[in-house]
Amino acid sequence: MRGALLPLAAALALAACTGAPPPAAGAPAVSTRAGAGVDHPAWSRRAVIYEVNVRQYTPEGTFAALQRHLPRLRALGVDVLWLMPVQPIGRVNRKGGLGSPYSVADYTAVNPEYGTEADFRRFVDAAHAQGMKVILDWVANHTAYDHPWIAAHPEWYEHRADGTIMNARDNEGRETDWTDVAELDYRSVAMRRAMIGDMRWWLERMGIDGFRCDVAGGVPMDFWVTARAELRRARPGLFMLAEAEDPGMHAAFDMTYGWELHHLLNEIAQGKRTTAELDRYFARQDSAYGPDAYRMYFTSNHDENSWNGTEFERMGAGHLPAFVLSATAQGSMPLLYTGQEASLRRRLRFFEKDTVDWNGPSLASFYTAMFDLKHRNPALANGAWGGPQVALATDGGSRVYAFTRTRGANTVLVAVNFGDAPVRVAYRGLAQPGAYTDWFGRARLSLGAAGSLEIPAHGYRVLVR
Repeated sequence: MRGALLPLAAALALAACTGAPPPAAGAPAVSTRAGAGVDHPAWSRRAVIYEVNVRQYTPEGTFAALQRHLPRLRALGVDVLWLMPVQPIGRVNRKGGLGSPYSVADYTAVNPEYGTEADFRRFVDAAHAQGMKVILDWVANHTAYDHPWIAAHPEWYEHRADGTIMNARDNEGRETDWTDVAELDYRSVAMRRAMIGDMRWWLERMGIDGFRCDVAGGVPMDFWVTARAELRRARPGLFMLAEAEDPGMHAAFDMTYGWELHHLLNEIAQGKRTTAELDRYFARQDSAYGPDAYRMYFTSNHDENSWNGTEFERMGAGHLPAFVLSATAQGSMPLLYTGQEASLRRRLRFFEKDTVDWNGPSLASFYTAMFDLKHRNPALANGAWGGPQVALATDGGSRVYAFTRTRGANTVLVAVNFGDAPVRVAYRGLAQPGAYTDWFGRARLSLGAAGSLEIPAHGYRVLVR
């Protein structure tokens, strides 16, 4: 959202959703068991996702200017474009000069600062022509205070004891200082119908492919289950991403956030925790989520960048091995945020214009190689289509981690080193010995069931069989 959901404790609180209102009368029961999931669209099986900060992407901050970047993004290997909200921004209680994109003043309109409805539709059509899908950030938890519903349907909002409409709540049910947004009341069946109708408008009129749902854990799950079922009638290949970290969300969503891994990698890169924690993390994920859940793993996004700092601030030289691990772990659909491919080294302002500097040192070849790795190797496919992750025993100590993933005849071996010095590590127990190719160096090598690997400082090795 806007920096309130960043620490691990808050991420875990999101899963609890203790502040969510009860289901509407007659709402369907929702399974929250681990492994309950949805049918993913076939196109998502090896997809990678890219978050677009429309306001900051170009000096113009428009759809037309953004459209000129589509060939570059396709060449980078991007499959899914997640656009931050593009609707008009509220003026009442606005924060900063331009306001938060998450303070939506009209669900079925386009922010005139970005362009027109026709401009947006041309952008979506151009992205589709490049072979990319487009999903829109959807803010279902709250609206701006000058959204038309405030005047027309005040009963659709949560109220304080004195009868005034309350600000958005946090995930523990407490009113926040998000004074630019008003909390919706999901006990209202009429509001739920209107919300789904407005989401359908974007699928049918604008041709988008799905939604990234902001503060998804603050909205009752039975709403999301109903919404997905209804929206799939308009878009059979619908894709939905929840800003939440909870296995139960997969009853309605294709993908959830991997905050816990993100924060763990921050701390490993900073030397605060050891790579031994990764084995425990992946064991918990396997037990809780099962093989078919898509998890979005990342080293940056709009919240992290603006409120917690860039990957260079949080991870230092460890940001590249962290991305390699994030992009290859079981269940992962890796995320790249606006400007990461140009080494964006500053926190973008959230409520003001702050254009990305695209002249930074390019990391495009690194990210292109990582996305190509994902696309070409069945072992790294998303969900149950990929291969299981098996830790590889090494003597590399607390800064090294290695694993393999195998699907059929394809094996990918990943080894990362968060240490300050290059290491030569002995490994044992490789279940798929034989001829491998170094994905980045292209050298061929033969690996036995036991042997050794050299890994650069703050580096990685990716070997493919």
